[in-house]
Amino acid sequence: MIHPLADVQSQNIGEGTSVWQFCVILKGAEIGSGCNINCQVLIENDVVIGNNVTIKPGVQIWDGVSLEDNVFIGPNVTFTNDLFPKSKNKDFKLEKTLVKKGASIGANATVLAGITIGENALIGAGSVVTKSVPDNEIWVGNPAKFLKNNNNDKVS
Repeated sequence: MIHPLADVQSQNIGEGTSVWQFCVILKGAEIGSGCNINCQVLIENDVVIGNNVTIKPGVQIWDGVSLEDNVFIGPNVTFTNDLFPKSKNKDFKLEKTLVKKGASIGANATVLAGITIGENALIGAGSVVTKSVPDNEIWVGNPAKFLKNNNNDKVS
């Protein structure tokens, strides 16, 4: 289902994916099946999104960002793809970001360019992720730091 008020230029969208109103999906984007892309989401060209991914409202997925299967992106999550942004930067260097399968990123989190978020990792709401997060860990805060793993072990 593609809402009639969405601007979807890509032909690479899997079966059963829903795209809601006021989304913009550029021509080169690849999106898997069974995804739910909520309203007011922008997806650029050099983006790969796996199957069964949920992207909540107000998210921009910039060139160089890849989301594997079963990823959850909360409302207003901010991705970046340039570590030194400035207007009309002719020296722009695209930094790739990978969110591995089963990972969840909470509302209003910021993920800096060049980061990998591991499988089944969880990023707390409002966190600022400045370095890669290992598989199966929960990170929170600004800057985001390890809170606990799947065994609920806490770090003092």
